Amino acid sequence: MNKETRIKKISEIIERDKADPYGKQDIPWEDVLKPMDVYKIPLDYLIYNKYNGRILSRTKSLESQGRQIDTETEAGKQLVEKLLTESNPSRNKQTLESITKLGQEKVGIITKDGIIIDGNRRAMLLRRSGKYDYFKTVVLDVTLEENPTEIEKLETIYQMGEDEKLGYNAIEKYLKAKSLRQRKIAVEKIADWMGETQGTVEEYLAVMETMDDYLDYLGYNGVYTQLDGREDLFIFLTKWTNNFYGEESVKAFDGYRDTDVDDLKLIAYDYIRVVRWAQVEGKEFRIIADGLKENHFFGNKAIWNDFRDFHFSHVQAAKDSEERIDLGSENLKAYLDDRDKRFFEKTKNDKGRSFLDENLDAHQQQLRYKKSASEPMKLADDAAGALDAIDQKHKAASAPEVLDKITKINEKTFEILRQKAPARLLDRVIEILKSIEFKSKQEEQDRLLANIKEIESLAYRLEKELKKSR
Repeated sequence: MNKETRIKKISEIIERDKADPYGKQDIPWEDVLKPMDVYKIPLDYLIYNKYNGRILSRTKSLESQGRQIDTETEAGKQLVEKLLTESNPSRNKQTLESITKLGQEKVGIITKDGIIIDGNRRAMLLRRSGKYDYFKTVVLDVTLEENPTEIEKLETIYQMGEDEKLGYNAIEKYLKAKSLRQRKIAVEKIADWMGETQGTVEEYLAVMETMDDYLDYLGYNGVYTQLDGREDLFIFLTKWTNNFYGEESVKAFDGYRDTDVDDLKLIAYDYIRVVRWAQVEGKEFRIIADGLKENHFFGNKAIWNDFRDFHFSHVQAAKDSEERIDLGSENLKAYLDDRDKRFFEKTKNDKGRSFLDENLDAHQQQLRYKKSASEPMKLADDAAGALDAIDQKHKAASAPEVLDKITKINEKTFEILRQKAPARLLDRVIEILKSIEFKSKQEEQDRLLANIKEIESLAYRLEKELKKSR
């Protein structure tokens, strides 16, 4: 049934029943609450709105693949019904049970050519119930093309009202704010339509900008399904970048630059990408850059530089081995989810531990050490416990990078003893000298003799200095 036929058939029903409509419903239209007649329109005369706020991320993702969704065709209708069904299965089940028992309780809104402005999900469930062949609805005396702004306003008020928000994917409100802003709707109007403050809408737009940048970074442009389950992390990251760009934040390490914020954003994107598999939710993610400077990596230059360098040196190998993206996949969400999971698997070592998790844990420990600088006993206990835990028989214990770390630890302990307890340091030197066994090769003997001579000379000098200071 084409548009002209739908208009004709719907107008015939209105003409027939206008003296005795099904009922009346107050509708906010052109800034006035107008009582409008309610009619029973056959479901077959209705067309789903593919840009319905409940499924906007899904339809936009499909269109990013170049797929056309023509809701006037049977294939288009079935696709939208599938997306509506998947949008909130548990709530759909509950509503279907209610409709089957009681029928349609809430009136819908359509245009004069049958486009559903409010009630897409209800119409779908009425069809599914098999018990009803009509839709109780207000009929606006315009098409979508004749008054797009007023219809968009009406649709937003109904779809983003407080009662409806609970049933929506978290990402949809960001997309809705973005789509309205792209149509040059003022932020204050968007806020009014969405039932939010202007500040909240501005936050939605900023977070959506971060989300779009993230998708562009991965090569997933417009595939909004890949934002699912990541809303909170994007909120945190947007707050960080807003605070840090400009090189003036007191919550970042001293002397940081915008290029450091660029690095922060890219590292955060890698963690957001693997949130479903890595140990990086909430508290673990916030440790990167959230709060006062003493509470996160980005607040300490040494910790941040080490965290950043370790990340970039390890992540590139995992990225280099990724296959090219196939955005033509039939089930794009499943394909990209699997691609992201395989990326995470490539970050694991032979023990099945991801360097992403290890890097967070290691530098979180460093941050704890920095915060415990005034508690030397606790830090000394932690260091002793860590060294005791090393299995010296394990082949990894002799790896150069492990020995380098142990050497640095040894140098640090000697320095502390040199400054704070030189007698203890000399006790340790004597123990070391006593433990030496000369089983060296002939060519090392000259070096050993030279070392012994130097030890004698140093000991003599120390003895003279000590006697002089008495």
